[in-house]
Amino acid sequence: MTSHESDAKETPTTSKTWRNWQENLTLVAIALCLALLIRTVIAEPRYIPSDSMVPTLYTGDRLVVEKISYRFHPPTTGDIIVFQPPAELQRKGYPKDQAFIKRVIGVPGEVINVAHGTVYLNGQPLKEEYIAEPPKQPFLPVKVPEDEFFVMGDNRNNSNDSRYWGFLPRKNIIGRATFRFWPLDRIGLI
Repeated sequence: MTSHESDAKETPTTSKTWRNWQENLTLVAIALCLALLIRTVIAEPRYIPSDSMVPTLYTGDRLVVEKISYRFHPPTTGDIIVFQPPAELQRKGYPKDQAFIKRVIGVPGEVINVAHGTVYLNGQPLKEEYIAEPPKQPFLPVKVPEDEFFVMGDNRNNSNDSRYWGFLPRKNIIGRATFRFWPLDRIGLI
């Protein structure tokens, strides 16, 4: 066998190996693009870093935050949302990319106040079976402005929320917490 014949036999094998690498790299690139698209537009995983949502969510819980529904309709009272800190929190040193999680208590046009351990929505006591304990501090009535929301943590007496830094602009909302996937013994819809 001549040297020329030996090269001819290696070329198909080398070519096939290169094609396999190209296919694998293409599949990896497609998978990465899909993962990025899903995380950016559809849903993303998040974890709970504090006790502000106890007893609904605990430190270390892992959630899926869906990002599509609020493109078609605004958040409603009772939704648990994840959001970027508003300007007031950023002025206090919270980074813009740090996510917060709270429950929507008031939507645009509604009046919120806290008196005698009860949250009032438009003058009516809000039924809150999900809170850790009644809020201890009173809060004077405020009307929620257009395109903003009033949010509170379920752990009313241990939550950095709208009572302290004001209304949440709609543009800061990342999405709605929908599903807890960790820990396994509490897996399920939120």
